[in-house]
Amino acid sequence: MRSFFLSIAALAAALLLFGVFVAFAGASPVDAWAILFKGAFGDWFSWQNTLQRAAPLMLTALCLVLPARAGLVVIGGEGAVVLGGLAAAALAHGVPFLGGMAGSVLVCLAGAVIGAGWIALAGWLRQWRGVNETISSLLLAYVAIGLFKHIVEGPLRDPSSLNKPSTHAIADSLRIGGIAGSDVHWGLVMGVLACIAAAVWLRWTPSGFSVRVVGGNLRAAQLVGLPASRLVLLACALGGACAGLAGAVEVAAVHTSANASLIAGYGYAGILVAFMARHQPLAIIPVAILFGGFGAAGSLLQRRLGLPDASVLVLQGIAFVLILASESLRDVDWRRVWQKVIGITPPAPVLAGAAA
Repeated sequence: MRSFFLSIAALAAALLLFGVFVAFAGASPVDAWAILFKGAFGDWFSWQNTLQRAAPLMLTALCLVLPARAGLVVIGGEGAVVLGGLAAAALAHGVPFLGGMAGSVLVCLAGAVIGAGWIALAGWLRQWRGVNETISSLLLAYVAIGLFKHIVEGPLRDPSSLNKPSTHAIADSLRIGGIAGSDVHWGLVMGVLACIAAAVWLRWTPSGFSVRVVGGNLRAAQLVGLPASRLVLLACALGGACAGLAGAVEVAAVHTSANASLIAGYGYAGILVAFMARHQPLAIIPVAILFGGFGAAGSLLQRRLGLPDASVLVLQGIAFVLILASESLRDVDWRRVWQKVIGITPPAPVLAGAAA
């Protein structure tokens, strides 16, 4: 409960500081806050944009949360996203007879498999070569983006894509449509189901419990005979599969081909969502919707107040810094702090217990 309130306080403080930033830019902070809400949740059109952006955030947040439960800090989800999208486009182009729902499933599965292998590579480097997974996953993300650009602008480029290099568009029968005719695609359902499945797996299955034991105390896990390295690889592969699925869904539901628009920073924004949700899979759902709304409101801030479209990135950055800072406050005994502030000495049993 304390972690929840700290997250809310960090977000509120981020909004206040964002208001200061807006004021320095010559605009009204109150107007900016109102436009943020209106652009995210003001009407059905805003809700559609918000939910469409929330879908990949749910999946990329799981790319950090699942390995984190095994004790790893993996921040290279962006690499799995772009390679997952590229794999989906490549399969759709290389196997032209694919079609229907089965074809869409295979396209999404291709993205998930590539993403799983890419993030599992970071876990393998950690377990068998001692390479720090935070650094290796981030560097692997840059490698993945380089491979993506090389292949999209080279072997798989559609000759008709002149100003914006892209792969061939996937067939209409492979595209993921909207829910009930709306602009909100079925990727949102996939993201919600993935978060629920992750929560159930971690809480109620032996393998999920084993992963949490490995993340909580690696030495104890090894002493009781748990296969720590395999469990770490499993957590990394599942997280990478979620991020790869996000890339495949973006290709199949939004862009219809692999191009530079796929490098939209969803992998990095997923880090913020994961920390804001305190690494709880179910909490990812509302947090992703909230930050999807912030992203959707960026263009409205630009039109109404003349602020840059990237102003929401400033808000996200402030929020991320404050959320990280709030981690240091989670274990503070605020009762004792307040007693010291007002000059009241704690009762003797408390002092005796502290001395012991």
